[in-house]
Amino acid sequence: MTPSRFPVLLLAASCALAPSVAAAASPDAAPAAKNIIFFLGDGMGPTTITAARIHRYKEEGLLHFERMERSARIKTYSNDAQTTDSAPSMGAYMTGIKINNDVISMADAKPFGPRKDANGNASIDACPPGNGRAAATILELAKAGGKSVGAITTTELTHATPASTFSHVCDRDMAYQIAAQVVPGGAGYNPALKDGVDVLMGGGRNHFTPFDAARNPAGRADGRDMMAEFAARGYTVAANASQMQAAPKGRKFVGIYSDVSHLDYALARRAGQPALAQMTSKAIDLLAANPKGFFLMVEGGKIDHALHDTNVKNALAETIDFDDAIKTALDKMEALDPGLRNTLLVVTADHDHTIVMNGYARRGNPILDIVRNVGDGAAARDADGKTYTALVFGNGPNRSHQRADVDSAQALADGYHQETGVRLTGETHGGGDVKLFATGAGAGVFKGTMENTKVFHLMKAAFGF
Repeated sequence: MTPSRFPVLLLAASCALAPSVAAAASPDAAPAAKNIIFFLGDGMGPTTITAARIHRYKEEGLLHFERMERSARIKTYSNDAQTTDSAPSMGAYMTGIKINNDVISMADAKPFGPRKDANGNASIDACPPGNGRAAATILELAKAGGKSVGAITTTELTHATPASTFSHVCDRDMAYQIAAQVVPGGAGYNPALKDGVDVLMGGGRNHFTPFDAARNPAGRADGRDMMAEFAARGYTVAANASQMQAAPKGRKFVGIYSDVSHLDYALARRAGQPALAQMTSKAIDLLAANPKGFFLMVEGGKIDHALHDTNVKNALAETIDFDDAIKTALDKMEALDPGLRNTLLVVTADHDHTIVMNGYARRGNPILDIVRNVGDGAAARDADGKTYTALVFGNGPNRSHQRADVDSAQALADGYHQETGVRLTGETHGGGDVKLFATGAGAGVFKGTMENTKVFHLMKAAFGF
């Protein structure tokens, strides 16, 4: 071989090998995922994550989902607002399009709140004809592809986040119509769900059961008993944790664990209500039997409720409860799918809140406590000589022109409501970016700063659709 030809042959050989080497080495390669679990911490902005981390593991620790190897920043604005509400932000993740505030998984729709029925419940559809169009969700696409699908939440099952996976209505308050769309075979059913969502869990049984002035005053005016309809369609129906755990594999499942409204806060969970980790574990058991795989949405919905209530103690407990559910899913899927070669897990939030971490508290200061100085550990004082907590809100109802001192006993109590800056009747969402974490099959594409709509397209690509 002549010297002049040797480099040419080496170059040719390297070119021939390059595609396979690059494919093997690229961290951004997106193999098809058989399973996707999408975790949504409602309202879980960056400060909430930081505060929950410190609360449970101190400054140097990490929550379980923070250990995932891929991360990104997500822009959250909706089609018509700088600061989104939960409906269009979850809809963006589920459909890949920007949606107007208050609208559930519909393109170009404007919200029209439902009217009240004769019982005083807002159950009458007020959406005008031709107001937008349904946008296919990743759950519907997965179902069409032969996969099993599920949606579980600590809120009402008809709330904005779960509804955005399986429903299409012009206003998030249309809970009775949302319920009808998920009950197979009944009036108003969403046909894109084929034979039905395989696993459903949450609260708000009143939206599925008949009105009764004494026993169910927030029930359905049309008299339908949708829990009975589920059972007639082959679903196992559960009302508590024991019934959930006893549910057999091979059947569809619906568990609604509160008569009215959402599930309890983790710090006040009544006997019989399952924790989100238990719900997640059971959902995986039920869905993973499908050899074609599954899509599961898991919402920690009461993080948002606690933040709106300016009660950080509940918000951090809910975030930790959500993190425990993620750890449960990671452990179960590693056992079922070692190395997560066929499973993608995505963890994110739909929007931020106005919570901020302020002052110069010494390291190790309890995050829920008043700020104590680094040097001497004494209580820090504001410009008016008053103590203040490490966590406050940019807006909300708890503002006084004549502030009083806050002591540790007050700040650490279960029912303490943090102080706020701008005085509003209730705390609002924040418009800042949120974090996303991912691991498993196809996780390498989640990086940088991206639109929330892009998450849908990346999950769709991971599924190979």
